Amino acid sequence: MFYAGLALNGLAVGCVAALAAVGLLATYRVTGVFNIAFGAVAVFCAYVMWQCVRVWGMPVGVAGLLVLGVVAPGIGLLLERAVYRPLRSGASGLLVATLGVLVLQLGLVFLLWGGRSYVDAPSLLPAGDVRLGTLHLPYATIVELCVVVVVAGGLTVLLRATRVGLMVRAVVDDRDLAAAVRVPADRLAAGGWAFGSFLAGLAGVLWAPIYHLDPYSLTLTVLETMGVAVLARLASLPVAVGAALVIGVGQTELTAVHPAVRWQGLVDAFHTNLFVLVLFVALMVLPRLGIRDSGALGGLHRVGARRSRADVVGRLPLGALSLVLGLPLFFDPGDLRAALAVPALAVVFVSLVVATGYAGQISLGQAGYAGLGALFMAKLAEGGVPWLVALFLGPVLVVPVGWLTGYPAIHRRGLYLALTTFATAAVVGRFVFAQPVFVGGLAVMRPPGFVDDHWFYGLELGCLGLALVVVWTLHTGPLGRALVALRDSEAAAVSAGIDVRRVKVFVFACAAGLAGLGGALTASAAQAFNPTDFDPVQGLVWFAAVAVWGVDSAVGAVVGAAALVAVDVGTVVGVSGLLIGAGAVLLGRFPGGIAGVVRRVGDWFAVSPVRGERRLSPAGREVADRVRERRA
Repeated sequence: MFYAGLALNGLAVGCVAALAAVGLLATYRVTGVFNIAFGAVAVFCAYVMWQCVRVWGMPVGVAGLLVLGVVAPGIGLLLERAVYRPLRSGASGLLVATLGVLVLQLGLVFLLWGGRSYVDAPSLLPAGDVRLGTLHLPYATIVELCVVVVVAGGLTVLLRATRVGLMVRAVVDDRDLAAAVRVPADRLAAGGWAFGSFLAGLAGVLWAPIYHLDPYSLTLTVLETMGVAVLARLASLPVAVGAALVIGVGQTELTAVHPAVRWQGLVDAFHTNLFVLVLFVALMVLPRLGIRDSGALGGLHRVGARRSRADVVGRLPLGALSLVLGLPLFFDPGDLRAALAVPALAVVFVSLVVATGYAGQISLGQAGYAGLGALFMAKLAEGGVPWLVALFLGPVLVVPVGWLTGYPAIHRRGLYLALTTFATAAVVGRFVFAQPVFVGGLAVMRPPGFVDDHWFYGLELGCLGLALVVVWTLHTGPLGRALVALRDSEAAAVSAGIDVRRVKVFVFACAAGLAGLGGALTASAAQAFNPTDFDPVQGLVWFAAVAVWGVDSAVGAVVGAAALVAVDVGTVVGVSGLLIGAGAVLLGRFPGGIAGVVRRVGDWFAVSPVRGERRLSPAGREVADRVRERRA
């Protein structure tokens, strides 16, 4: 049944979603970069708007002009000049750079505002409504519709029927060739980033009064509008606007559905999260989007990297690493409590090394797999399965989920695969972890004999060792060589006779199981299932952290987990996000991350002062000394 009054209310949500989608498409059409950091820009501008009005007492109109006229486009210009221009469109590191910007801005929000949620976000739109018979159309909806029509229509004309649009297409297709014929590529890109950031800020400011102002929740809400852009195949602005309005109306119409009380929460999830469901379905159904994935993985691996055992363990001796990880066993109970998060998070990070570092498949959905591992473990234990058995059986049940969600990876790589895995985590987070019917009253305990923190930490270390053994097994032998070939060149792997489909799905299943084990350990350490621990946006932070420390280094992942926990415990909230974001932004200039830098420094020290001479043995050094003496 259709309710006209509900439909009018849904237009407000649909208009803001349309503005967000237009901003994504505008940036993509002008620069060739799919801006995953779009949601963080929206959240940051919304918080600045709140600060100006609620704390500094500015009039709403003045604050709106400051935020939307200066702050939002200024962020776009700054990012284009400092981050994206050095990398260039289509160059290596762009995907991780956008993730780094997202994490960096979220860290700044936590640092400045403490990550607090606010329900008093100011509204730029006028109050009141127009009476249409028995219906009431708010002035705010009228303004939003006018803005959407003007922005989308003007941008469509600009890109399709003007010389500027022709130059934009030339820059996106071949930037170097466009620059050779004197097309102002840098100015066009700067304009695209400024306009996209303006629309991101506008979406955040308009959406904050509708939803409460919260860093993770509002960021995810804005990112979910990527589904509208996907439906438009990243090309058609009219389709994006129409889809956004239809989905917005559909969300409000679902509020009239009232099933049994037990399932009311699930129906509520549908009408509040219809955009993320559309994103998931669209990515699963649409075979191709025309996404330019060139260089999507660049910067994550070293150029010309050689796969060896040193890549698994890095340059850091395993004995030293074991000693550092074993030190918390001698901590006081208060200090040990914080250290319990390290092995659990390290297992999740290692799962990313398997999926992305070894097979070259970007996975932004590890938070969903980790949460499912924790949920399955708790459900099995409640059903009578011994806790120690449930601790390992729960992650095993995540493996089929990884297989099913990894199946789309058969035909996808790069950004398309990244969006698919993120949508999977978002759907799981919204429709499973946030629903009382699944997690309500869920009790999480530790296995008997491991209730004490010291004993449980020892169990975590054993699980981390098991994860590293799995990584070692995947890295060596024929399977390891197949993974390297798949990561470096899928076409070459097929030519070599490798069953690419089977390898991809197998890697996703293994990575999902490892992430599930890390999630089960996380919940057991806290003795509670906390959905915020497995938020999809948290998964983006994890991916960026692993990329910074070295996505093809298992030891780098372990050290990165320890460093992340230490920074969170030893400093204020937000510092870790700033550090991870800054590192991810710089990753395009330092391929391989911190682990890659350590390897290159080690290689540099391994070269003797005599050009081309390597200190391979004492006998070799003796011969080199004799040569230098004769030359002297």
